[in-house]
Amino acid sequence: MQMYANIGAQMITQLHHVQLAMPHGQEAQAIGFYSDLLGFATEPKPKALAARGGVWFRQGDVRVHLGVETPFTPARKAHPAFLCDELDALARRLGDAKYPVEWDQNLAGFKRFYTADPFGNRIEILHPTA
Repeated sequence: MQMYANIGAQMITQLHHVQLAMPHGQEAQAIGFYSDLLGFATEPKPKALAARGGVWFRQGDVRVHLGVETPFTPARKAHPAFLCDELDALARRLGDAKYPVEWDQNLAGFKRFYTADPFGNRIEILHPTA
């Protein structure tokens, strides 16, 4: 396997997006969470993909794509982790909107919490402490 020793050095350069699943017909709930609470803008899907349902979001270089999955099962362990400058304010906003906020102190150098989107997908929000 020596011939592949350095292949990762230049091959992967950046994460383009994270894909999460959602139930059919629940785009409004996705927008309410990802846009209204987390601050992502919606991003138009290519015409060829729009008929499948779901919704895409973007904030700077951070992209989240929600695609319809039938039958739907939420991701309860696998999850995106978003860096946030206003961690406490976002935790309050999510709590006020009746979303769970579960603080966790098991990652040195970060203050963080977990929440769930309207479909039960796990979401981590964190801020470096050092």
